[in-house]
Amino acid sequence: MQDAHKKYDITDFHGALLDIMGVMNHPLRDEVLMKAADVRLDQALFPLLVTIGRYGPSGVVELADRLGRDYTTVSRQVTRLLALGLVNKRAGRHDKRVSEVTITAVGEALTQRIDEARQRLMNSVFADWPQEDVLQLFSLLRRYAQAVKGEAPSGNSARR
Repeated sequence: MQDAHKKYDITDFHGALLDIMGVMNHPLRDEVLMKAADVRLDQALFPLLVTIGRYGPSGVVELADRLGRDYTTVSRQVTRLLALGLVNKRAGRHDKRVSEVTITAVGEALTQRIDEARQRLMNSVFADWPQEDVLQLFSLLRRYAQAVKGEAPSGNSARR
């Protein structure tokens, strides 16, 4: 049985998370990824398009919450993605009064190139790591993400 009263010094862990967030949120990182994917897109639109592609149909408020941006900013950015033909808007599945944003085939092709470039770049980071370490990192990180989101673990990520 797990001890719910364990206390861990999370200083290094928190520092590592901040380091990762700093790298992931740095505009230069997006620029490198877009260049590797041969994608030309305004950097402000890049995270929004990737989020729509990753999480599927979403309302503007949900997208704004997910990205930590203001609703009006995301709404303007969605309008720009619409004009570029990368996303569509439709009536919500559960509430017809709420519009959902979906990715188009053109947007999907762009995010596919981004995903492939991300794979190449990240695999180079892990090039010298033992495979077991990489797989364990992925599993534990997924487990942590589910825990902080309040989700039950799935698949092999649950501890025995």
